[in-house]
Amino acid sequence: MELRTEEEQVAAIKDWWKKNGGALLIGIGAALAIVFGWQAWQNHQAEELSLAASKYQQLLTAVNQPENEEQEKTIGFVANQLQDEHEDSPYAVYGTLILASHQFSEKGDPQAAVDSYKWALARAPEGALKTVINQRLAQAQFAAEESDAALETLRSVEDPGEFKALYSELEGDILRAQGDMEGAREAYLAAREASGPAPNPILELKMADMAIGEDA
Repeated sequence: MELRTEEEQVAAIKDWWKKNGGALLIGIGAALAIVFGWQAWQNHQAEELSLAASKYQQLLTAVNQPENEEQEKTIGFVANQLQDEHEDSPYAVYGTLILASHQFSEKGDPQAAVDSYKWALARAPEGALKTVINQRLAQAQFAAEESDAALETLRSVEDPGEFKALYSELEGDILRAQGDMEGAREAYLAAREASGPAPNPILELKMADMAIGEDA
């Protein structure tokens, strides 16, 4: 029935508010909490990412400094900070890759590099980056005299895609070191095929040393 007077309309509004006002306020409060909570979370994430980026830049600066004891301490300290404080950040993965490369190439410590590559591999997103890290891990394992583990690492990737040549060449190196000449030959041939028209001089030297001709 239509309300006939202003007093009746006001009374109806008051009655509705009395019955529903509390629930409405709770709903508004919850909505505001979600909005402001989301904004606070986004601000926190942006701040964390900025801090991680700053530490990553410190690491890049450190690895380009002359080698000395202070440099070593800085690289290890900053890389560990990225791992411990920014584990979910992509900067932690890339920072650990810098650390692993330094351990492998500069310090000559492939076992330390293996540990670092494993850390990065476990946290890298699926795709090309993970495929590259996997190959580098196998390379470090091979250098650390973990040939079987290196082969297992390489073969854990069914299709390395554009990195097929790198995978096959490293597999050939490992099989050759193990004395499996036929397996090495097949791996090197696969690497040559995957390399395309551009020749790989190092690969060709390895194949020539095994008397594998260009028409093989």
